[in-house]
Amino acid sequence: MAAVQEWVQVDEARQMILEGFRPLPPESIALPKAMGRVLAEAIRAEHDLPPFPNSAMDGYAVRAADTKGARREHPIRLRVLGEAAAGRPFSGGIEPGTAVRIATGAPLPSGADAVIPVEDTDDPGGPGRPLPPAITIFRAVQPGEFVRPAGEDVARGTIALEPGTVLTPGALALLAALGRFEIPVHRRPRVALLAIGDELIEPGRPLPPGCIYETNRTALAAQALEAGAEPIVLGIARDDPEDLQRWLDEAVVHRPDLIVSSAGASVGVYDWVKEVVGRHGEIRLWKVRIRPGKPFAFGHYRGIPFFGLPGNPVSAMITFDQFVRPVLRRMGGYPRWERPRIPVRLAEPVSSDGRETYFRARITYEGGQFQARLSGLQGSHILSAMARANGLVILPEGVRTLPAGSTVMAEFWVDLQDSIGASEAPPPAALGRA
Repeated sequence: MAAVQEWVQVDEARQMILEGFRPLPPESIALPKAMGRVLAEAIRAEHDLPPFPNSAMDGYAVRAADTKGARREHPIRLRVLGEAAAGRPFSGGIEPGTAVRIATGAPLPSGADAVIPVEDTDDPGGPGRPLPPAITIFRAVQPGEFVRPAGEDVARGTIALEPGTVLTPGALALLAALGRFEIPVHRRPRVALLAIGDELIEPGRPLPPGCIYETNRTALAAQALEAGAEPIVLGIARDDPEDLQRWLDEAVVHRPDLIVSSAGASVGVYDWVKEVVGRHGEIRLWKVRIRPGKPFAFGHYRGIPFFGLPGNPVSAMITFDQFVRPVLRRMGGYPRWERPRIPVRLAEPVSSDGRETYFRARITYEGGQFQARLSGLQGSHILSAMARANGLVILPEGVRTLPAGSTVMAEFWVDLQDSIGASEAPPPAALGRA
């Protein structure tokens, strides 16, 4: 059994944890359910996209050579052979001196190599108009003009989407256009969540004296979803080693990829996590140099990776974000687990005890730079500051104080564009997206 690592710095702890995790095996899911999932395999085009040359405009399919010299003061007259509509191609071919009326997206008739927009003809346009016997054109076109070539978007046999692609609405549209319905994606990691504490009561029930409502499973389940995982919300274990083991064994029954508990990982007389997990597994990491969140444990229980988070809700959320979320992102096949970090200017001084410290903050964009102001009191039980925060300001290890006006790095807790309320939009490079 490996020696327990104690009082480890944040980056070292994170790398120690991450080294044991790899992307989960692929599974096949239906296209409508694939939003946000990560491709496990390359998608190769089985046909050209578009699959055939088609018109980019409503107008007339022509031979470009037949339009040479056409202009308003010198129009050219072409005989109309028929029409082509989307889903209803023209069955014949175009001969010299002829044209076919064509709708946007309709296949280009054989013999045609260009399209004259309807605005450049004497056709008045509009729905339901009869097919004219001939058409007058007022401009010349070059071969390929107003035509979408076959394979212009994606050529047959080429890779349309690489492994590791996060499936956005645009990627799903491309998959649909390629005719793909069963999509190979990495399986979502499953996370069993349980809380520990005699004082904890389920929300919605009467609150006895001396008790508080349990919040961590709600917050951690939401964080798991945001990380691309599937939460399994279990119950509340009492401050009793046998009850804790009962709930850990219940978690195992659900065959999760991770077990995450909150509370019980400190050194108080009611903190049983280290002893109980050690009975049927091991603790590899015990306490991290992070604030808030020092009482943190990582190991295995009955062969399943286990994270023991602090009981204070802010500590639980921040340690989940810094240590569990990276694991979930890696297991889910995401190309990166890191949140973007950007420099921000402190609007007020900050101080800590030398541990790497994460301050809840409101980040705004003013005067061409990001500004950060604390979102409230910073106690590890203060949830209102977390609710108001849109980011975390990071005071590095060994730095105890910084004055207002200092520049520090910050991570965004929520989508920046929806939360900063800026009168001017930050440039992409400022968002870490250049």
